[in-house]
Amino acid sequence: MLLFTPGPTPVPQNVRNAMSDETMHHRTPEFEAIFEKTRKHLFNLFKTDEVIMIASSGTGAMEAAVINLCKNTLLSVNSGKFGERFGKIATAHGLKNVEIKNEWNTPVSVEAVVEAVKNNSDIDAIAVQVSESAGGLRHPVEELAQAVKEINPKIMIIADGITAVGVEPIDVSNIDSLIAGSQKALMLPPGMAILGLSNAAIETIGSGVGYYLNLASEIKKQRQNTTAYTAATTLTIGLLEVLATIEADGGIEKLYSDTATRANAVGSALSAIGLHIYPATPAKSMTTIDDEDAAEIRKLLKTDFDVNVAGGQDHLKGKIFRINQMGLISNYEMAWVVNAVELSLAKLGRRPYDGTANRIFNEITFGMGK
Repeated sequence: MLLFTPGPTPVPQNVRNAMSDETMHHRTPEFEAIFEKTRKHLFNLFKTDEVIMIASSGTGAMEAAVINLCKNTLLSVNSGKFGERFGKIATAHGLKNVEIKNEWNTPVSVEAVVEAVKNNSDIDAIAVQVSESAGGLRHPVEELAQAVKEINPKIMIIADGITAVGVEPIDVSNIDSLIAGSQKALMLPPGMAILGLSNAAIETIGSGVGYYLNLASEIKKQRQNTTAYTAATTLTIGLLEVLATIEADGGIEKLYSDTATRANAVGSALSAIGLHIYPATPAKSMTTIDDEDAAEIRKLLKTDFDVNVAGGQDHLKGKIFRINQMGLISNYEMAWVVNAVELSLAKLGRRPYDGTANRIFNEITFGMGK
């Protein structure tokens, strides 16, 4: 079965091999050396002033960012389940939350964010997804961050890059916290989250908030190549292997280029066979299709063609399907996925199979188009 859900993503064999070695104690010079090497790779990936690894899902990092960087009022951008989650985190901790809510295919406008900030001087942090994976949407994060900083540079910008870090270059010039999760483009099992932090964020954090998710505690310890609490040792070893593999395969810029080409090829292939891409501004991490037969297409992909893709949540359940494009994906596997979608449409009597999706995918992927 080919796993093409936008998280968890497949874990490469060499990474599984690295994580299957003997368990290592986290308070040893041997593990500290691995931790140090991993941090160096992460600085290259995030381009931020600091990076912090914590043993949690991505939601743990979202919560850590909110409670440590927001002191009064959070402006949360809600165009899906994960944007909604930021607001719930704020209210769970007694913080005020101002929400900009759109349909899950609609990116937030920079103007709406600017207006909200100008109308509420209590807003001291903004939380937004770079890629909102509930609908496969890309928000204009860099543009809104710049516009907000021009109004008030002290407002903290929290960017959920869980389905964006390792997918495309992100300009962190005006971002104070960039979040990643292990089970997405980093091609690991779930259980580790990473935060890239700006110097302004570190100053705002001060002595930190909370206990386990106190970022001040982690900053202090991780600069010593250890952790405040038990490290996710196996995942750290796997992460080092992943980042070293990316470097050996041509580096992060090649990964970005390959992912962009793949996103274009998949979207173009599925559009060519009459399918509609759901978000107005698609993220490169996944292709999301809205279709009246979405549930049946997903079922056929799994039962007849050994391809597992994700469906929708809440009001989009049974109405969309989402195909992963993150990570080190073999072209032949991706070609089979788009081919299987076309075969599924033929089985449903939607259109006769003629290999269009596969042809378009290969032409774009291998530069063979006219």
